[in-house]
Amino acid sequence: MISPPSALAQSEDFEFDALNEAKNYRAALLRDFGSHLRGNVLEVGAGVGQITAGLRQMPEIKKMIAIEPDAGFCEKFRTQFPQQELIHGTVNNLRSEIDWNAILSINVLEHIETDTEELATYHRLLQPARGALCLFVPARPGIYAPIDKDFGHFRRYTRSELRGKLERAGFKPVRLRYYNFAGYFAWWINFCLLSKRSFDVPAVRFFDRMIFPLVHGLESRICPPPIGQSLMAIATAQ
Repeated sequence: MISPPSALAQSEDFEFDALNEAKNYRAALLRDFGSHLRGNVLEVGAGVGQITAGLRQMPEIKKMIAIEPDAGFCEKFRTQFPQQELIHGTVNNLRSEIDWNAILSINVLEHIETDTEELATYHRLLQPARGALCLFVPARPGIYAPIDKDFGHFRRYTRSELRGKLERAGFKPVRLRYYNFAGYFAWWINFCLLSKRSFDVPAVRFFDRMIFPLVHGLESRICPPPIGQSLMAIATAQ
């Protein structure tokens, strides 16, 4: 089951305000997943549409449907994107007979208690077209903090755990790596050591503008990090 809407709503102000400032971060994610985001794309857990905005600018995407379980988020999403098809619910509410080329799930799977069942559903939707799952989740259980619980996170993942769950669901991981080495330490200091329960929006802006571009450039062009704040996975349905 997905964490209750109230838990998601509690995180809205400080999570989405901070994500608004993470412009380089969002752009990097879409670039890193970009070669697989084409044809028919399903965005799971669209929130208020911050990633959707970038997806709508990608010419390789021919059709996109967004899914969001929180009614309040759906209302804000529809205000911003009145023409975009949005389903209020989960993947289990999807009734379209489309062959999906890709599913994008960013910071969603950790909210779902039965994550192995969720991955199996993604596989069922992607298998007809041998599509790709573009997955992004919080990493490293050792930095699970009170703010994770506030967000409604059931877990943070290790690389071996995520690989095993993907393979058991029928996926073949083609890329699986830790993401945002500097963010790992920033998360540990702020939310584990100092036990902060909200983001400092100016600090997020500074990190996104001054630190993340350098760190991400080193990670993506020279050497993937041994640990990171998140895990990025691209897996194909077999």
